[in-house]
Amino acid sequence: MEQYRTRSPQYGPRRDRPRPPRQPVPSQAGRGAGGEPVRAAMPPGPRRRPAPVRRPAPAPAPAAGGLPNPRLTGLGSGLFCAVVMFLLGALCSALFGSSLTAYGVLFLPVSVLTAFWVRRGDLMTAPVVVPIAFAVGLLPVADGEDGTGGTLMGLVTALATQAGWLYGGTLVAGLIVIVRRIRLVHRRRTAGVRPPV
Repeated sequence: MEQYRTRSPQYGPRRDRPRPPRQPVPSQAGRGAGGEPVRAAMPPGPRRRPAPVRRPAPAPAPAAGGLPNPRLTGLGSGLFCAVVMFLLGALCSALFGSSLTAYGVLFLPVSVLTAFWVRRGDLMTAPVVVPIAFAVGLLPVADGEDGTGGTLMGLVTALATQAGWLYGGTLVAGLIVIVRRIRLVHRRRTAGVRPPV
């Protein structure tokens, strides 16, 4: 007796089962390169322009042959004033025989330069560092006996007798700083920028 093997097909669809219905392929219209959807064109109409960005005006270039115009920080203005006054005090002690009047006269232009050269952010430091520099510059000028006590007594005496020059230089520096501050606030208000508190 012969036995026949029935072999089920391994490949291909089976004929006894119904095929599943094919799903429709999505339309490729409206898609750009890479399969990304294409955005619809914007209808023509009035466009809003972005607000213009206000840029600070560039600093004017220094004139040829003009005075230097550095911008010193608060610490830098204090060091500048103290060093210059100490050197002027030593110069007055060597040339003018420790003349406190000559020292006081030289103190005024140094106060003016310090108030002009301090930068805008540190304006209020100029009237503070000017009197300190005046006292530092008095060290070589003040007459005193040998020793620390004698030098301190000479310094106190010079400060008491030359208080007019000290107040005058501080007042000049304070007035220049106030005028510069008012101009800075006015310039910022006209430019529409709120000044810092």
